[in-house]
Amino acid sequence: MARKPRVYYPGAVYHVTLRGNAGQAIFLDNRDRTRFYFLLQEGIERFGHRIHAFCLMSNHVHVAIQVDDVPLSRIIQNLSFRYTQWINWRQGRSGHLFQGRYQAVLVDADTYLLELTRYIHLNPVRAGIVKEPGDYAWSGHRAYLGREVIPWLTTDWVLSLFSKKESLARRAYGRFIEDGKKGSYQKEYHVGSETDSRILGDDPFIDRVLENEEKRSRRRVSLDRIIQEVCNSFSLEEEEWLISGRDRRLSRARGMAAWLVMEYGIGTLGELSKRIGRDVTTLSSAARRLQIRSKMDMELAEKVGKLLDTFS
Repeated sequence: MARKPRVYYPGAVYHVTLRGNAGQAIFLDNRDRTRFYFLLQEGIERFGHRIHAFCLMSNHVHVAIQVDDVPLSRIIQNLSFRYTQWINWRQGRSGHLFQGRYQAVLVDADTYLLELTRYIHLNPVRAGIVKEPGDYAWSGHRAYLGREVIPWLTTDWVLSLFSKKESLARRAYGRFIEDGKKGSYQKEYHVGSETDSRILGDDPFIDRVLENEEKRSRRRVSLDRIIQEVCNSFSLEEEEWLISGRDRRLSRARGMAAWLVMEYGIGTLGELSKRIGRDVTTLSSAARRLQIRSKMDMELAEKVGKLLDTFS
């Protein structure tokens, strides 16, 4: 069964979780965490999104992120790619750092942003690392309290929900966090709603999001368009896809087409197979190879990112 595509619209707020591959640590020391901060800030400057809450744990990261015109997939791909490069350089290694596909749940911010912010900032307390969230250095909590400055963290939306006056808002926020300290793991922030695992919100919110997404999908994606856009990106004619051999450019183009078909659920690999003369297993393998290579090749990652943006 095709995997459901990410749901995207400008202004959408997501709870994103990035985990280390096989549970491995992604931060070995504060130098790594500082580098991650730098990459978060650089991403905001480049792509124009906002981060409303975050927490860096030893083997995973939580972020409440609000996108603008650039889809979430492009933002997270760039962040994870560049941070993996950093870790591989520091450790003299190669390969994956993060676990498969990142986890992202689109949330109804009007209903859940406050609770999500609290949930993220209390993660070190739930994990038993600290007793007070203010004792943990690598989250947005202390910036909300005014105890430190994180220039790339957006705090005004959340604070405005408590009071128009900043000092009163910060105190009210602090009490709100304290009130949640005895809370436990909340599954819904990771798996979404029963109606749709990609989205957390009530039924009317989910219906509106899915209706708009269906309209966008009808406008933007078809198998013909996938093939045409991939041809344009790789400077190919469709007839060339039928050429036998192991040409790397052709292999990557086929893998990209297969990736897009699986990502957006447009047609099936069987239909693509008939169209370009390659069996389903070959196409599936080509898509997997492309995903792996795009995490280690910045030029290819940019090409992949632009193609994914085209259909978002």
